[in-house]
Amino acid sequence: MNYENLLYERNDGLVRITINRPEKLNALNRETVSEIGAALTAFEADDQARALILTGSGSRAFVAGADIAELAEQSPRAAQEYALFGQGVLTRLERCRKATIAAVNGFALGGGLELAMACQIRVAAEDAYLGLPEVTLGLIPGFGGTQRLPRLVGRGKALEMIMTGDRIDAREALRIGLVNRVVPADQLLGICEKMARTIASRGPVAVQFAIEAVNRGLDVPVEEGMFIEAGLFGIVAATEDMLEGTQAFLEKRKAEFKGR
Repeated sequence: MNYENLLYERNDGLVRITINRPEKLNALNRETVSEIGAALTAFEADDQARALILTGSGSRAFVAGADIAELAEQSPRAAQEYALFGQGVLTRLERCRKATIAAVNGFALGGGLELAMACQIRVAAEDAYLGLPEVTLGLIPGFGGTQRLPRLVGRGKALEMIMTGDRIDAREALRIGLVNRVVPADQLLGICEKMARTIASRGPVAVQFAIEAVNRGLDVPVEEGMFIEAGLFGIVAATEDMLEGTQAFLEKRKAEFKGR
C-alpha cells in the first residue's frame, strides 16, 4: 500500500512506521489516523513481522497533536464520530498481539501522546516533551487520553496534566512512569531497534500470549487474571516453540523459534 502521510519499512522481522508530516510537526488528521490503521493491519497480517517501532519524521516532533485546522471545522456530531474513529484505531494498536514500541522524539502532545500511550513500551529522547494540552483549546482528549493516562500514572497526576494542559519533560515522564526509558536523542532509534530485536528473538507465541495475559488481566479482578494466565500458560506449553525453547536450553544452544 502507498501511504501519503506515513513511511512503512520492514527490515527482517522489524517494522518501522514513521508519521511523515514534518511541515505540520506530524500532526494527526483523519487521513493520517486512517493510514495508521491500514499500516497496523499490514503489520498484524505479516507473519514475518514480530515487532513494531512507531516514531515521527524529523527531530522536532513525534506527533505534536491533532490537526487544529481540521478540528475547528467539525460539528459536535462529527467531532464525536472522529473521536470514536480515532479511539478504534488506537485500541487496535493497544491490543496488538505483537510488540509495539513508541520512539518519542521531540513533542508528543495531545493525539501524539495518546498514540504513544497506546503502544506497549515508550522510549523518549532526552529532549522530548509530553502532554495533553486540549483544555487550552477548550477541548478534552478524545483518543483515549482520559482513560490511558490515569492507568499509567495514577488519577491525581493524570488529572493535573489534563486539567492544566501543561507539558512535562522526558525526565519527569520517566519519574511518573509515563515512559519506560529516556535516552540521548541521537541514540533513540538505535536503542528502540535493539529492544525490538531482543523481543523479536524470543518465542513469538509466548510474546503474544504474555501480551494477551497482561491486557486481559488488567480489566478483571486479580483472581480472574490468574485464571487467564494459567489457561494461556497451558496453551503455550503445547506449542512447538515451547519444545524448541526448553530443548535448546538443555542443549545449551540458541533456540530457533518458528512461531508455532
